[in-house]
Amino acid sequence: MEGKTTRSDCQNDRETIMKSFKEYENIDESCEECIFEHEAEGIYESEYQGKKVKLNDPIRGGSKKFYVYVKNEAGKVIKVSFGDTTGLSIKRDDPARRKSFRARHNCDNPGPKTKARYWSCYQWRAGAKVNN
Repeated sequence: MEGKTTRSDCQNDRETIMKSFKEYENIDESCEECIFEHEAEGIYESEYQGKKVKLNDPIRGGSKKFYVYVKNEAGKVIKVSFGDTTGLSIKRDDPARRKSFRARHNCDNPGPKTKARYWSCYQWRAGAKVNN
């Protein structure tokens, strides 16, 4: 009888799986409720070191995986680089990895948009495309 699985074992496993999926759904819901401050502002053109750039629009490339131009509190346009440099994909669609990342980086309170953590949390939200 050691190798056989009983009906109650399967039921317990199913309940555990359903519980874990509900935990991930709760995380995704809290992520959707999190309002990123740049979304209210929209995307505008501005000037950075003499060239026209779009504000609040993450772009792939630069010294890190992504970069974005934002205005700081003083009204000056700055470049914020974020992401790893290894070239691996972020695997954001795996619920366990998303939960771990968002907990590790405290994405419920992402901080100011002039910091890399803000934009990393923005990229790791559920159900959205990674901006290129």
